[in-house]
Amino acid sequence: MFITEAMAAGTEAVGEHAESGIFPPFDTSTFASQLFWLAITFGFFLWFMSKVIVPRIGNILETRQDRIAQDLDKAREFRDDADASIAAYEQELAEAKAKANEIGQIAREKANAEANAERAKVEAELGTKLSAAEARIADIREKAMSEVGGIAEEAASEIFTQLIGGTVTKADLAKAVAASGK
Repeated sequence: MFITEAMAAGTEAVGEHAESGIFPPFDTSTFASQLFWLAITFGFFLWFMSKVIVPRIGNILETRQDRIAQDLDKAREFRDDADASIAAYEQELAEAKAKANEIGQIAREKANAEANAERAKVEAELGTKLSAAEARIADIREKAMSEVGGIAEEAASEIFTQLIGGTVTKADLAKAVAASGK
């Protein structure tokens, strides 16, 4: 029943304004009550904003700012760690290159020393073989030279016999070969 009475009262109020033809918020007779409720509502919202919403937003912004600052600090730490790692890597790379060059130089020197030793060994062997060959050649030359006189005497004897038809003594042939060798 209470509901029906409230509805009837509301209908009467709407009817009064409907008869006057003025839009209810613009009715000057209700300006004072509208301004009063506006001031109360504005004050409540202002108090609610200042006590509840603004602190929460401030806390959220502060939390975000702290998180961003922490993230930036971590990023700086990571960058510093990366820079230190890069510097250590470059230093190790330079040391490795230097060590590789040193090992290469040692290997070259060792290979050169081995090659020189091998060459000296081969040259010594060749020198020995050359000396032996020269000695054999000298022996063969001496034998050949000692036999040249005999061969020359035989050839001269044959030629003399074939051309003249006579014989020659060995002493005469030896004299003739000796005279032609000088």
